[in-house]
Formats: sequence, structure tokens, C-alpha cells
Amino acid sequence: MPTVFKKGGYRFFFYSADFAEPKHIHVEYGNGVAKFWLFPLQLASSYGLKAHELKRARILIEEHIGLIEEKWNEFFSRTT
Repeated sequence: MPTVFKKGGYRFFFYSADFAEPKHIHVEYGNGVAKFWLFPLQLASSYGLKAHELKRARILIEEHIGLIEEKWNEFFSRTT
């Protein structure tokens, strides 16, 4: 499960089997997790994260969307 980046206690990553789905990113913070679709950016699912934690995760995704897409394309071009 490649980690794309970490910031402020949040870890942003994807699973190696994620290539079968549209581009997205998983987020861990504390004991909570979430999944965000990238285009358009929207919450797909979340467990154990509070609204303000999800909001912060979304802001961090927006700030790093170029990096996330670059890492997605780089990783999955090697695995497919």
C-alpha cells in the first residue's frame, strides 16, 4: 500500500489493487479512515473520522492533488 504523503498526522495512500477503480486516495488519521474520489473530489466513504477531520483531509488533498495524480499514474502504469 504505497504512501503518497503524510502531513499533520494524516497519511494519504492507495492500495496496489486500486487500479480497477477511478482515481482516488485513502486517508488514515488516528483510528479513522476515509476514501475520496479525485475527479470530481468527493468523499466516497469514511469510518471513525469527525467532520472537521474530513474537512482537513479534503483541504490537504486539494493542496496536493497534482502530486496524488502523478503518483497514481506512476504507480499504476508499472502494475497494469
